[in-house]
Amino acid sequence: VILIPVLVFFIYFFVGSPEPAKEISWGVHFSKRHIQAFGMDWKKVYLSLLDDLKVSDLRLSAYWDLGEPSDDKYNFTDLDWQLERAKERGVPVLLVIGMKLPRWPECYEPSWASGLDKEEKQEKLLEWLEELILRYKDDQTIWAWQIENEPLFRFGECPAEDKEFLKREVELVRNLDDRPVVITDSGEWSFWLTTAGIADIPGATMYQRAWFSFPGFFKTIFFNKWNGFYIRYPFPPRFYRAKADLINKIFGKETIITELQAEPWGPVLLYNLPVEEQKRTMDLEKFKEVIEFAEKSGFSRFYLWGGEWWYWMKTVQNDPRIWDEAKKLW
Repeated sequence: VILIPVLVFFIYFFVGSPEPAKEISWGVHFSKRHIQAFGMDWKKVYLSLLDDLKVSDLRLSAYWDLGEPSDDKYNFTDLDWQLERAKERGVPVLLVIGMKLPRWPECYEPSWASGLDKEEKQEKLLEWLEELILRYKDDQTIWAWQIENEPLFRFGECPAEDKEFLKREVELVRNLDDRPVVITDSGEWSFWLTTAGIADIPGATMYQRAWFSFPGFFKTIFFNKWNGFYIRYPFPPRFYRAKADLINKIFGKETIITELQAEPWGPVLLYNLPVEEQKRTMDLEKFKEVIEFAEKSGFSRFYLWGGEWWYWMKTVQNDPRIWDEAKKLW
């Protein structure tokens, strides 16, 4: 009784090779605040992605704390600039909006909102979303809205997951604009069913190497220098494709990969991680493995996670190999 379902599960998710996609759209995620943490000029890096790499698709973040630094006082200067440069080059943008957005600590509420209770904060967030949508409603550079980042997956310094409020966010966006809504989930630790049921387009992560931190009391038992260990996920390309096929059968929706690992993941934030330690989870050979793995998975749209780091490696570490290898995608 136990072994038969386990065997069926294993065969469906781990056996066989997906049919490769006939065409693949490769994109890159860009975060202004992430590149600033490296101590570099974010505009220069952004333009290098567009004009040197010549990326053909972008995923950008509209951080709430940067866009509304004071209650009802908005600042769209930097986001306007990013969208305008993309528009000039005909590069479509997936814009991530909400409170939980890419890059640690994941959630970015403005300081002025920290003292509000849950309901008040949610109402203010909805006001921010409305301001964003109405401002960019006619900007066709944005091809879709991503609402929050992995909103139902517990990760980051964030409030508890709230599915009902996520539905309110999506309803608001759909009432204001007719472009598709993307909602993302963990590619490794979720089956995407809940998020896919809400989204127009489901999105997922795709990682091969990561750092696992010991939770709670385990740190005192297994204590070491970093309080954790590196892992290599055992999931083959079939694991991701099988979940996407299941989503397609149930909901009739095609999943995209919104976060394809192409940078290191270590026990401390990337810009504080020694280069030799970075190589444990990402270097040129591992980057090539990631691209080959992605191509075998059968998905047709990927956003690579790590363009800022490639530039840092090229310019600060005098190692352009990954940057040059990435150029081949475009």
